[in-house]
Amino acid sequence: MLEGQFLLPRTYDLIAVFLFAMTGAIVAYRKGYDYVGLFILALSVGAGGGIIRDSIFLNEVPLFITDWRYLAVILCACALVIIGRERIMRANLLFVLADGLGLGLYAVVGAQKGINAGFSVLAAALIGLINAVGGGLLRDLFSAEEPYLVQAGGQLYSLAAVLGVSTFLAVGVGAKLNAQASAFIAIGVAFAARIVFIFFDIRSSPAKEHRTRHAIKRFSPKLDLRKKRPEDGERRLPQR
Repeated sequence: MLEGQFLLPRTYDLIAVFLFAMTGAIVAYRKGYDYVGLFILALSVGAGGGIIRDSIFLNEVPLFITDWRYLAVILCACALVIIGRERIMRANLLFVLADGLGLGLYAVVGAQKGINAGFSVLAAALIGLINAVGGGLLRDLFSAEEPYLVQAGGQLYSLAAVLGVSTFLAVGVGAKLNAQASAFIAIGVAFAARIVFIFFDIRSSPAKEHRTRHAIKRFSPKLDLRKKRPEDGERRLPQR
């Protein structure tokens, strides 16, 4: 178990929801959605990961239903994007920073909630990962896009969350560091990984590029599955 508790203050939780909701509203505005569509997309990104975590894994009522402030900050995020759309649309760095910070925050919060609920370390890591990427997954599905989470050539979005969750559990559970210190270290790792992947354009490669024949040759260099022909080096017998 973790030494101490990392309970994200409600204010920070609301800030994270606001930032994620704002990224959803920006995507909706760029795609030409109406106000209802913009709100739905902002809601799915801002509260989607928490809804999946609370309702499916923790069997709890999602916080955005029981606390009116969650809905209020989502509406504020939508209003900010609509009012300041000209400047916000040009602020790509703001989008990247908000996305990276929110990813680390929710990865750690989800993992901590899993530990507090009595789940194993592996299960808590899964809850943290889903908490972090769930909102983005719902955003892509609602906007009829291929989920960025599974796209080949993507900027390793889920890997940044995995690094954050793994760091939090390794430092907190393995090294017995205080949970709050472990959380801030893990948030920094996830945030830094996300920023590095974006600015250095580090991407994944499609699985089909790694061909089976290359793998077979690597591990069995003497094995050749091709049908041998005389011109491949086999000497022909002279005909009489």
